[in-house]
Amino acid sequence: MSDLLAVILAAGKGTRMKSALPKVLHRVGGKPMVKHVLDAATHAGSARNIVVVGFGAEQVQAELGEQAEFVVQAEQLGTGHAVQQAAGLLEHYNGTVMVLCGDTPLLEGEMLAKLYAEHKARSAKATVLTALMPDPSGYGRVIRDKSGQVVKIVEQKDASPVELTVNEVNTGIYCFERDAHFAALAGINCANKQGEYYLTDVIGILAGQKATVWAVAAEEYQHTLGINSRVHLAEAEKIIRSRKIVELMESGVTVMDPATTFVDAEVSVGMDTVIYPFTWLEGNTAIGSNCEIGPNSRLQNTTVGDNTVLHFTYAHDCQVANNVTVGPYVHLRPKTVLSEGVKVGNFVEVKNSVVGKNSKIPHLSYIGDTDMGEHVNIGSGTITVNYDGKHKHRTIIEDDAFIGCNTNLVAPVRVGDGAYVAAGSTITKDVPADALGVARARQNNIDGWVKKRKA
Repeated sequence: MSDLLAVILAAGKGTRMKSALPKVLHRVGGKPMVKHVLDAATHAGSARNIVVVGFGAEQVQAELGEQAEFVVQAEQLGTGHAVQQAAGLLEHYNGTVMVLCGDTPLLEGEMLAKLYAEHKARSAKATVLTALMPDPSGYGRVIRDKSGQVVKIVEQKDASPVELTVNEVNTGIYCFERDAHFAALAGINCANKQGEYYLTDVIGILAGQKATVWAVAAEEYQHTLGINSRVHLAEAEKIIRSRKIVELMESGVTVMDPATTFVDAEVSVGMDTVIYPFTWLEGNTAIGSNCEIGPNSRLQNTTVGDNTVLHFTYAHDCQVANNVTVGPYVHLRPKTVLSEGVKVGNFVEVKNSVVGKNSKIPHLSYIGDTDMGEHVNIGSGTITVNYDGKHKHRTIIEDDAFIGCNTNLVAPVRVGDGAYVAAGSTITKDVPADALGVARARQNNIDGWVKKRKA
């Protein structure tokens, strides 16, 4: 069993976010901030993750589900008080507790693993992750002695003029040995200008006991930054997006313009795929190799096979197979499945439908609630009329069928194997295999009508 577990502080409202949503649930790189922190902790080796919730507790628990254990901080009385809420879950645990902040989505697992490794190597009772800030204003200062050990952490409001000159700051991220930590935690009080129980006071108590208290400075201070406003949120989004784009390019993906390409953290893209400008790849989207995606495309939770082209396409919650061509100006709605070799052309919408191998929907059609076979040709302007005002009904088009232009297929209806439907038809009854379905009024020409009208 691992000697490391994480306690993640996620109880605050985040007043400066000006939002009804708990701060830690605001998304960066396509997933909530707290989920980034959970992932980093797990990457660092944490066997258990305990999340301290407060404001919007039910929302946070619903979002994270079984990914974490939860304790509630009903009244937010400071970081020390928050960690105390987890004491019950740690009663029989004797290892290292890593304390993290749920609003630090830029944390990387490698950074936390280094913090933990240094903590163990020093046999420390506590180790602080610090950052060297160009402007330390607003942060608690880390005060070391001549040997480099941490003497105390002092909040800016409580710091002396000399202490305010220090630019090494506390990130709010620590490793503690459980027994020493909770023993010291019992000795803190709220006799400070904020009237809160500071977790930082534990450092001073342990240092006063001559325990080893160490500090590890992050290589990039930006990666330790907390999110306190929408401005911070946008800055973090930019950093995470840049990381992802670099990761993709280093794995063999061509990104034509990184500045106008937006890829969420969980997205995967295969080698030799080209991503054109103004493309959004979001959620759990997975794209195969040797594809062309974009420009001006948005894919959400969509699976795309190899050798597929999607231009000017909005696709969400659907599946696209190998060797498919889509676009331009196509909307693929949820539960759409495009099989191998399918072609979907300009100004087409497909919804909750399976399109069989090598079938074509070239242009100007709506295909909804349809099961389409292989080698079907859909003429321009074809509509599957799936809604009767109360219920949705399915259309079935079997293999090798040919649907003429400007056709309405009024569901529920079936067009059989190899059947043809004449252009301009409104089909309300099944068309048998190899039959021609025609459903349109007979044309009549009235000679001389125009001259009479003009007269």
